Amino acid sequence: MLLTANQLDLFSQLEISSVATYRKPVLLMDEKTLKSWKSKISIYQQQVRTREPIQQASLFEIPKSHVEPDAIDPFSLSLSSLSFYRSPVDNPGQACLYFVIDSKSNLLLYVGETCKSNHRWKGVHDCKSYIENYLDLHYQYDLSTAVNIAFWWDAPVKTRPRQQLELALIKKWKSPFNKENWKHWSQPFG
Repeated sequence: MLLTANQLDLFSQLEISSVATYRKPVLLMDEKTLKSWKSKISIYQQQVRTREPIQQASLFEIPKSHVEPDAIDPFSLSLSSLSFYRSPVDNPGQACLYFVIDSKSNLLLYVGETCKSNHRWKGVHDCKSYIENYLDLHYQYDLSTAVNIAFWWDAPVKTRPRQQLELALIKKWKSPFNKENWKHWSQPFG
């Protein structure tokens, strides 16, 4: 609501400040909706994990990419604490793909890529706020979580092939914190 100077004279200072600070209420998922949301994603991802990859036949020899997305199972990687980036390190790290996983719920929440594994999460990262909101809602309903991060170190060093692999994995797993999948799962934690 935009008020002109003459219109502001009609209201007290208290009324003006309450209008200026009014914010639309944040709508949270109730516990049943949260559990249902997580269950749908988990069922989908576990089906992806257990189904055989589709083999496409070709009349011509097609060079393989560095690695096929079907060769990477994020759920089989070693997990690290989400605070890994706070550890002191002497170098910026290396190229990798990383996966934010709630292992308590069998959910792959986010797929990302970086050329500097020790640097990427030190600054601002939207996924950090999604995780915080996700954890807060679980805490509100007294639901357990085990959100960690896993790294896949055999990622292409060149940016474009690494980003293509990341996008293929985002599409394959439909990780809900990646914006490419908000149309599937909505954006309840953004």
